[in-house]
Amino acid sequence: MSTSTVTPPARPAGKPAAPHWFLRRILWPLRNLWRSLTSMRTALVLLFLLALAAIPGALLPQRELNEQKTLQYIDSHGTVGEWMDRLQLFDVFSSVWFTAIYVLLFVSLVGCLTPRMIEHAKSLRAKPVAAPRNLGRLPRHETFTVDGAPDEIAERITGRLGGWRRVAAERTLPDGTRVVEVSAEKGYLREFGNLVFHVALLGILVAIALGKVYGYEGTRSLVADGEQGLCNTSTAVYDSFRAGSLVDGTDLSPFCFKVDDFSATFLPNGQPSMYNAEVSYTDSVGAGVPTDWKHMSIKVNEPLRLAGDRVYVLGNGYAPTFTVTFPNGQKRTQTVLFIPEEMATMLSSGAARFDTPAGMYPDEDERRNNQIALQGIFAPTAEFTGSGGKLLQSASPIPKKPAVAIDVYKGDTGLDTGRPQNVYQLDSDLMHQGRLKREARVNLEQGQSHTLADGTIVTFDGYKRWVSVQVSHDPAQKWVLVFAVSMLVGLLVSLLVRRRRLWARLVEMDVDEDVPGVDNPGKRRTVVEIAGLARTDQAGWGEGFSDQAAALVGNDAGRRVRGL
Repeated sequence: MSTSTVTPPARPAGKPAAPHWFLRRILWPLRNLWRSLTSMRTALVLLFLLALAAIPGALLPQRELNEQKTLQYIDSHGTVGEWMDRLQLFDVFSSVWFTAIYVLLFVSLVGCLTPRMIEHAKSLRAKPVAAPRNLGRLPRHETFTVDGAPDEIAERITGRLGGWRRVAAERTLPDGTRVVEVSAEKGYLREFGNLVFHVALLGILVAIALGKVYGYEGTRSLVADGEQGLCNTSTAVYDSFRAGSLVDGTDLSPFCFKVDDFSATFLPNGQPSMYNAEVSYTDSVGAGVPTDWKHMSIKVNEPLRLAGDRVYVLGNGYAPTFTVTFPNGQKRTQTVLFIPEEMATMLSSGAARFDTPAGMYPDEDERRNNQIALQGIFAPTAEFTGSGGKLLQSASPIPKKPAVAIDVYKGDTGLDTGRPQNVYQLDSDLMHQGRLKREARVNLEQGQSHTLADGTIVTFDGYKRWVSVQVSHDPAQKWVLVFAVSMLVGLLVSLLVRRRRLWARLVEMDVDEDVPGVDNPGKRRTVVEIAGLARTDQAGWGEGFSDQAAALVGNDAGRRVRGL
C-alpha cells in the first residue's frame, strides 16, 4: 500500500503574505479609530456636542447650585422628573456623558494640534518653494523687460520684499542662458494664529478642569444687620458647600465678612433694578477676634475679592422679627428668614420655633408640649383682600406697609427630636400626629400683638433684610481669561493675515536683441516674469498686483513697495 502526501500549492511569486491577525484585528482598528478621533471634523463635532450638552445645565435647575429647587422641580414633574434625574440632567457638568464629551474633545484637540505644530515648525525652517516651471499659468502674472543684469535686478527685488522670507537662486539652461529665480513667501502668522486659537481653546478646557478640581463654592444666608457674619475657616459655616475632588476643606482662604446693610431699587413694574450690600471684611483672622475691618459695597457684577476668593450676592429677602412673651413674663425674640414666593411683590413665607424659657416647666414632657411655633407669610406692602378683607397679599416689593399673616401653634415643635427639619416650614407630621396644635390665625402689622388663651403674647416687631451670599474660589479663573483673550487674538490673526507666495524669474537677453518699444537698443536687458499665489480671494492680491509687480522691478533706488 502506498501513501501520497498532499502538498499545498505554492504561493505565486511576488504575492505578499497575509498580515498577522494582531495587525488586522487590533493595531489597524486602533489606528483608524485614532485617526478618526483626531481629525478636525471630529473635533468640530465634539465642540458642537459640548455646547449642545451645556444647554440643560443652563435651562434646568442644577443640584450643586440649589438642591432644594431641584428637588421641587423633580417632584412637580413626577415620572418625567425622575427620568431626567436618572439621565443626570440636574447634574450636567459633573455627569458621565458631559465628562466623556469633555475628555474626548481634549484628546481630539491634542491629536489635531500635535502634527500641525510639527508641520508648522518644519515650514518655518524650510526655504520658500521654488518657482514653478510655467509662471504664466498662475492667477497673477506679469512680464517686464528691464534694463540691467539679472543679478542686479534680483537684488533690487529681494531688497524691496521687506518682511518676506526670500531666497534667490541661479541656474543655467542647456542653451547656456543664465536664469535667476527669486522665491518669496509671507503670511506664516496666519497658521500661527490658527494654532494659537486652538491651543488657547485647549488651555481653556484645562483651566476649567483645574478650577473644578481645586475650586469650591459655598452659600450662606445672612441677616443684614451688621451682627451676623461669616468666617471662611470651615465648611460647616455654610448652608451648602460644593468642593472640588482635591479640596478637603482644611485649607480654605482665611477671611471674615458681615453684611451691615442692604438696599434694593425697583422699576415701576416691580422688577429689581439694582442691589447694594454694604459689607465689612477682614483677612486678619488669627486665633482671637478678627480685627482690621474694612468696608465696601457689593453690587451686581461687582463682587468682593478677598484672599483669592470672590463674594457674590445671589439673592435677598425679608426677615421678620417676632417676640414671644410667655405667661411668666420671659421673652424670646427671633429674626427668621422668609423665602420669596412671588418675586414681583416679594410675598414671602417662612416659619419660626420658640423653646420655652429654662426653669419655666421642670418636667421635660410638659416643657416640650408648651413650645411655640409660627408659620405664615410676610408682605412688604400689605394689601388685604378676600372675604372680610383678611386675605393678605403684597402690592409692592418696597416695604411701605409691612404685615404678616401667621398661624400660631403650640406643642412639640420637634426641636428635641434630633431629626433635621426644614427651617422654612413646620413638620407636617407633627401636626397630623396632634403633637403640634394650631392656637390662632392672625394678621399682624408692624408693632401689633396677639394674646393666646394661656396668656402667651406673640408680637410682630418689624423686619430686617437678608442676603444670600456665595463664596467662590477658582484658582484657574485668571488663566481662563488669558486663554480667552489669546483665542480672540489668534482668531483675528488667522482672519486678517494673508498667506502669499511670489516668484520672479529673470532671464538675461542678448545685448544685441532689439525689443520693440524699448529705447537704447543694444543695451543689456533682462526679461522679468513675476507671479503671485495665495490661499484667499483671487490670489489674495486684489487689483493692485500689476502696479506692485512693476514697482518691484522699477529703477527707483530704495523704493519700498506698498501693499507687499
